[in-house]
Amino acid sequence: MIIAILQFEMFIPDPESLKDKRRVVRSVKDRLHRDFQCAVAEVAALENPSVARMGLAIVSNDGKHAAQVLDRITERLRAWPDAHLGDCRREIVHGHGSSDEVFDGPAPSEEDIAGEMLRRSLDDPELAALERAAQRAGVPDATDTLNAGPKTAGGRP
Repeated sequence: MIIAILQFEMFIPDPESLKDKRRVVRSVKDRLHRDFQCAVAEVAALENPSVARMGLAIVSNDGKHAAQVLDRITERLRAWPDAHLGDCRREIVHGHGSSDEVFDGPAPSEEDIAGEMLRRSLDDPELAALERAAQRAGVPDATDTLNAGPKTAGGRP
């Protein structure tokens, strides 16, 4: 598995407001997604009306093809009519596995996946702040809910 990543800046000339920036960002995201089947998002400088820092990713089984797609995307961004391409950084990640690899063991259960997602979210400061706010409001902790296990009709495990 090959993951091709492109991080780039688009400079929006003379924006009057964030609305102008959002129009350009939406146009870039929609066009690149439609033309190249890639995932695109604005990732930083969200409140700066003249700069859009964006990232995109492509998954492929061929590194050469992924690099060629990034080349075509970069050329498209250089020719963008409503913005100018600034810094641009690309990375090709070679993931684990090939078509010959066999996965051992059963697929993880939904509970295992939910538990892993919760454990990973503990490192996220925004989620930690939301969790503290929920605790102050008296909302039960999501990990407590998961650890309690299934309930029967009578409300007991």
